[in-house]
Amino acid sequence: MINDRILLMLKLKDYLTQNNEEFKEIKTLSERNNAWFTQEFIDKSIDNICNQYLDENEMIVFASYIKTKEELNNQKIIGITMAGNIPLVGFHDFLCVFLSGHIQYIKLSSKDETLMLHIIQKLHAWDAETIDTIKVLPMLKNCDAYIATGNNQTAKVFEQYFAKFPHIIRRNRTSVAILTGNETNEELQLLAHDIYLYFGLGCRNVTKLYVPKDYSFENLLQQFSNFNELKNHNKYRNNIDYNLALYILNNQFYMSNESLLLVENKNYFSAISVVNYEYYEDIQFVENELTNNENIQAIIGHQYLPFGSSQSPTLMDFADGVSTIDFLNSL
Repeated sequence: MINDRILLMLKLKDYLTQNNEEFKEIKTLSERNNAWFTQEFIDKSIDNICNQYLDENEMIVFASYIKTKEELNNQKIIGITMAGNIPLVGFHDFLCVFLSGHIQYIKLSSKDETLMLHIIQKLHAWDAETIDTIKVLPMLKNCDAYIATGNNQTAKVFEQYFAKFPHIIRRNRTSVAILTGNETNEELQLLAHDIYLYFGLGCRNVTKLYVPKDYSFENLLQQFSNFNELKNHNKYRNNIDYNLALYILNNQFYMSNESLLLVENKNYFSAISVVNYEYYEDIQFVENELTNNENIQAIIGHQYLPFGSSQSPTLMDFADGVSTIDFLNSL
């Protein structure tokens, strides 16, 4: 029953928050396997899962929208292809399917095998029934429906491979911020979290700023200084050096602090360590451009998501705006 599944998720929450020696070793191994997964960013992801996804009251409300296998009297097999850009990025899909009571076959990303596999193994140890309902497989076959997350290139493959089955296919997305020039220092410091967390690798990371004409970036760059220690991360530093060299060789104007490069560019997507910006004269034009834009996951700004909140999605924040619950209910 769904109440039993919620109780099992609460047990998982307790385990994650206790952070015992066993789990500390798993997190260390995860960073060893993927240097982008620093302990700080692993902990940030786990904190959000525990506080936003595994809150008991929130799960109860969330579960009220789910048609479970018991209600449907029809258990399906859901294949999930998980991404690996940030730690445990596929957990929300896992949770949706788990609470519904359907069987899930999971293909993990090689970049994020360690953490998710450990969680599944703990669930198997606590509840033998999950051995049959949660399976990690190298290839997904014989599923009734599929949820797949990847880049634009892999999405085309997914579309062909899963065309005959109900599916959700997710592509590249990114996030932007609209600034007015009236932001407080505190808001700019919070914006830094939207940009820097997970080294900017998430689809909810801000990679482009819209700023009013004649906007001064000096204070903004100063308020981002709390993340300057990222320059000491070897892989991130290599990206800064590489992109800086390109701008210098191409005689391209840029602005920078110790940990970020700012360039004027209309593209929504930017390279690691780079944030694009674009000037605007009419904010309504920007809002019209971003409305229902398939490239945009989230918008940060005074009239949008609060500064600093992009990487703290709630249970009801579905990737690409496509409700996983509605999808499961429709099967």
